[in-house]
Amino acid sequence: MKLYSYFRSSAAFRVRIALNLKGLAYDYVPVHLPSGAQKKAEFAAVSAEGLVPVLELDDGQRLTQSMAIIEYLDETHALPAPLLPPEDLGRARVRALAQIVACEIHPLNNLRVLKYLVNELKTGDDAKNAWYRHWVRLGLQSYESHLAAEPGRFSHGDTPTLADCCLVPQIFNAQRFDCDLSGLPRTMAAFEACMALEAFQKAQPSACPDFEA
Repeated sequence: MKLYSYFRSSAAFRVRIALNLKGLAYDYVPVHLPSGAQKKAEFAAVSAEGLVPVLELDDGQRLTQSMAIIEYLDETHALPAPLLPPEDLGRARVRALAQIVACEIHPLNNLRVLKYLVNELKTGDDAKNAWYRHWVRLGLQSYESHLAAEPGRFSHGDTPTLADCCLVPQIFNAQRFDCDLSGLPRTMAAFEACMALEAFQKAQPSACPDFEA
């Protein structure tokens, strides 16, 4: 398998975590988003959307959208542990948590949006950062309220799930933008539990071959 990725992409980070949790080897193909590599013809042949991640399977088929990729991996590689619980309510809860990040926080704060704020709407850095921090804080407070109602080391229970694959990259980005992460004890405990695992450590930006300090 090949994973087209950028070290700072939180969506690609999610897939790297899932691949590691499943124990699946892959070739890392860097796509440098800040320089516009995703807009070049070479990558357009890989992804019509011009986005990462893209997972290319051994037979040449390509999958896009991190949530779809992770569910595909979970359905085709159930072991060593499922990323979605076996029970209906558990699956619904994990998907809801994942979507707080992937649908409520991330779309407002991804690189394309931040560049549009600055380049097209002429928003200054202070306003851009305030925008970012506002939506992150709001979303993580919602995430915390869900976690507070259920016990467990991770976002759902005592093993990592799809929700944790989404949470950890979001916390990394929140820390990079100096967001307020106070008053989120369950959320941050789940993050710390994840980062104690090798699968998450090996997926983090600083472990990627295209990492830039």
